[in-house]
Amino acid sequence: MADTPETGANGAEPAQPLQVKNRVMAQYIRDMSFENILAQKGVQGDAQPEIQVQVNLDARKRTTEHQFEIITKLNITSKTKEKGEPLFVLELEYAGVFHVEGVPEEQMHPYLLIECPRITFPFVRRIVSDVTRDGGFPPLNLEQIDFMALYRSELARRAEAEKAAKAES
Repeated sequence: MADTPETGANGAEPAQPLQVKNRVMAQYIRDMSFENILAQKGVQGDAQPEIQVQVNLDARKRTTEHQFEIITKLNITSKTKEKGEPLFVLELEYAGVFHVEGVPEEQMHPYLLIECPRITFPFVRRIVSDVTRDGGFPPLNLEQIDFMALYRSELARRAEAEKAAKAES
């Protein structure tokens, strides 16, 4: 019997790869705060800003089967380069509800915290740009975020924290 594309060497049907289905059910701002500290102080200024961006991700299983809520949390602080005085603070929690099927259980956590934020990030970027512009500053266009590197660094940070906790006890 000859091997054919339809059958494997043992005559059995080849295993079908899992078909991943990822559908965005909803996207929304969970929480947002913008403080224009420069305006609150009554100061005009064209100071060169130093921008600091912190990104955190969270994934939660919802009660509906195969649905997950993925939250991208940004904390953006702008300070003057010269004196380090704050110009503005933007805090944003942007969530997406995803219907995800076909991802093996052991790969679900990284999938949710890497692939899902990639889908919602363009919307997060636009919100940050619009809010900073509407707040009286030049629009802040965020650089693309490497969510895989962010995931790996968070795993490494957690491993170090666990190692330190075990060493103390």
